[in-house]
Amino acid sequence: MEQVTENCISLILSFTTPLDTCRASCVSTEFRSAADSDELWNKFSPSDLSQILSRSLSTLTYNTKRQLYFLLCDSPVLLDDGNVSFSLDKTSGKKCFMLAARRLLISWGDTPSYWSWASNYKSRFSEVAVLQYVWWLCIRGKMKTGMLSPHTTYEAYLIFKLYENAYGLESAKTSIRFVSEREDVPSDEAITVYPYTRSSASNSEQRNGEVSWRRKDGWMEIKTGEFETGTRDDDEVETRFMSIEGQVKGGLIVQGIEFRPKQPVAVK
Repeated sequence: MEQVTENCISLILSFTTPLDTCRASCVSTEFRSAADSDELWNKFSPSDLSQILSRSLSTLTYNTKRQLYFLLCDSPVLLDDGNVSFSLDKTSGKKCFMLAARRLLISWGDTPSYWSWASNYKSRFSEVAVLQYVWWLCIRGKMKTGMLSPHTTYEAYLIFKLYENAYGLESAKTSIRFVSEREDVPSDEAITVYPYTRSSASNSEQRNGEVSWRRKDGWMEIKTGEFETGTRDDDEVETRFMSIEGQVKGGLIVQGIEFRPKQPVAVK
């Protein structure tokens, strides 16, 4: 190994993953130096990273590209006047975006008696949408696939909270589609989801639909669908969360919709 140059080690590491590179840095001083290479971490990062960060008003402080990588993994930055957040998936370096509630299409969202807008809910955005009272609930989020990492399976999640006295939200329907393919997703293709926590969902609900999970940041999330970015760089994907049955609904707090790479299933 003494005859292997740092550049060669760095090249070898570029064919692994960011986490494997971090593990390799413990092997020796030479590996540590190669694993800290800016050129290496540029390869792990999106090619349009500088362009994305130019949309943020925040100033990021870092000394190396490795530091920038993990900074973006742990601390999402706000883009586009604070209505979009951007981060990196720690295991792959692929792009993650969350659309704030203000960037979503919410039926009756501009009617104060149905929806209100508030802050101080420990949201990464300045405002969240608070459901007061509706019969027809429909929340849509759209994302240009060209903004996401190519040839990647992505999942979409509604990020939300529920008041203790929330009602009418025992179940809902979700769907996802490419806008260029069809006008809408037929109701029989929509997925049934259960916004309450997994611990409160019955066994039959867990078998037949998606249930919500509590995130590390204290918010809840529920999957609304998945899709491939493959050859659709110029397309747009739309996901929906809806409950249009004849039942009054209230007590839902919406932070946004997140698009992030699907994580591989762990082998037991």
